[in-house]
Amino acid sequence: MKRVLLFFLLLLLPVFQADAEMLSLEEAAGAEPAQFLTQPPAEESEARTAMIDAILGTARTLFEKANGRPQRAHYSGDIYVCKNFTVHLFRENCAGFRMAAYPEVPLVIPDNQTKADCAPYAYGVEWKDIAAEAGNPFEAAASFRYDSSLSKAENRRLAAEFLHQVRRGDYFQMSANYYYGVGAHSLVFIADYDPLTDTLHWTDSNMKGKTVNGERYAYVQYDAEKEVEWFVDAFCQPKRGATLYRLRQDIIFAAPN
Repeated sequence: MKRVLLFFLLLLLPVFQADAEMLSLEEAAGAEPAQFLTQPPAEESEARTAMIDAILGTARTLFEKANGRPQRAHYSGDIYVCKNFTVHLFRENCAGFRMAAYPEVPLVIPDNQTKADCAPYAYGVEWKDIAAEAGNPFEAAASFRYDSSLSKAENRRLAAEFLHQVRRGDYFQMSANYYYGVGAHSLVFIADYDPLTDTLHWTDSNMKGKTVNGERYAYVQYDAEKEVEWFVDAFCQPKRGATLYRLRQDIIFAAPN
């Protein structure tokens, strides 16, 4: 009888060992350090969200202040010129934030790339390439450049896929030829791309405007909405394109002075 029991115990021993190994693997998989390493610190996420909220909050305030009235956008210092507007939104709110990688460096927003350095594409497709260590908290999240070696239909498909990547707080820079004008335009998206309606929502200034006594006046927009195809029509053309700029994930609150 003892020999029979010993025989069955020897048969079951690998099963017990396997169960023990599986338990150890499950415990290791659920360990806190592994989960923590795959997620950014809560403070960084909170700060980045706060910065985007502040930028969009300033845009809403300026939109409400304008109350549908056109604002002067004629001179280089006027904040309602298209790129001036998006830069103003950033500069009004950047002092309270830093990058975790460079906590002592004040944040800056790049100017548009020069016409010569945009070549062979048109002016307005991108910003100057400023390094993060110099204070640039943006990364080029996605870009589109019209490729003349592809068909028009293929270019349009790629342009649409590019726009599907839009996220709330993204800055958008394009060179366009569309209903409202020809040239560079800058805006900020206020929501993620909506796949249910295939639409984008943004805030900007000077996409729409008029001339008063020889000076340009601009309309401020907040929660402007268009279908993706509308944007594709605007910049999906030879020599044109667009770039999405996104705040880095390591945005933190600036240390108190």
